[in-house]
Amino acid sequence: MAAFSDKMTWKRWTAAAFLILLIVCGVSITMFGRTHSTGSAAKGDAVIYLTVKSGMSAGDIGDELVRKGILDHKFLFWWEVRRTNAAASFKAGMYAMKPGMTTDEVLEKLTSGETTAARFTIPEGFGVREIAKRLSEEGLVNEEEFLEKARTFVPYSYIEEKPEIRFACEGFLFPDTYELHEDADAESILNMMAKDFDERFTPDLRARAKKMNLTIFEVVTLASLVEKEARYEEDRPIIAQVFFKRLALGMPLQSDTTIQYLRDTPKEDLSLEDTKADSPYNTYRVRGLPPGPIASPGMAAIRAVLYPADTDYLYFVADRQGHNHYSTNYAEHQRIVEQVR
Repeated sequence: MAAFSDKMTWKRWTAAAFLILLIVCGVSITMFGRTHSTGSAAKGDAVIYLTVKSGMSAGDIGDELVRKGILDHKFLFWWEVRRTNAAASFKAGMYAMKPGMTTDEVLEKLTSGETTAARFTIPEGFGVREIAKRLSEEGLVNEEEFLEKARTFVPYSYIEEKPEIRFACEGFLFPDTYELHEDADAESILNMMAKDFDERFTPDLRARAKKMNLTIFEVVTLASLVEKEARYEEDRPIIAQVFFKRLALGMPLQSDTTIQYLRDTPKEDLSLEDTKADSPYNTYRVRGLPPGPIASPGMAAIRAVLYPADTDYLYFVADRQGHNHYSTNYAEHQRIVEQVR
């Protein structure tokens, strides 16, 4: 009986010790999670948007917090939610978070209902790659996922699909300021930006394009070149007219912007070798328009194409301040180039 009693006493002590260990670990985890940020802090202070929907469990929210890089570990979050029953006070909505937050900071936001709207701006002249990078920096999309979807995204019939085009929707993601009041993914943002373009290209503008014997795709392609070539408002309709005259005469457009589009990083001055690139986008070698737009033009560039200036210019060159200088013949153009470059 004594041996049996000793055995039972040992089991009780073991169970008690294990329980104490669990309590100590739980308290330690709680205190650490509440007062310490995780390794994500090294990622900086970029805003990361988290959307909490009605019916989401603490586990679902924890998964999103880890996936978006707000917290490194789901367990710390789960433990604190269970300990405090915080889930009962979670408010649905979009929250502006940061990497490296403590569990306490996250719970404070989720229970206070401190919701926000995600606001982002895409400038005129941004291409799909730049848009993807901007949205990724804002914490709204995965950059590679956005680029992958943009390759085949064709929401409207006037967007022409061609094998040589990098991104099917290039040029048709309208540059604007947008607000998101709920969770959004790459596809929903693509749809929102393309819809913005479709609404802004009004029936009157479509009728004007038809009168000029231009498709919407051709208008946007040409407008994208104008957008990238012109820094100042007054230059846009003149540059558009130069391009129209060159097209009519069968001259190559010789737009540096189409060569820059082929490069991973922009180059201030292109070399003669650069203009020999073997690509349908090389408007020094290939006559006519490039296969498609090279960026998203704003309404000013689109209107410049639909309502170009009336000039006799065939050449233009920009000085270091971005002001364009025009000429009607090549000899005059060369003299201007030597003066401004």
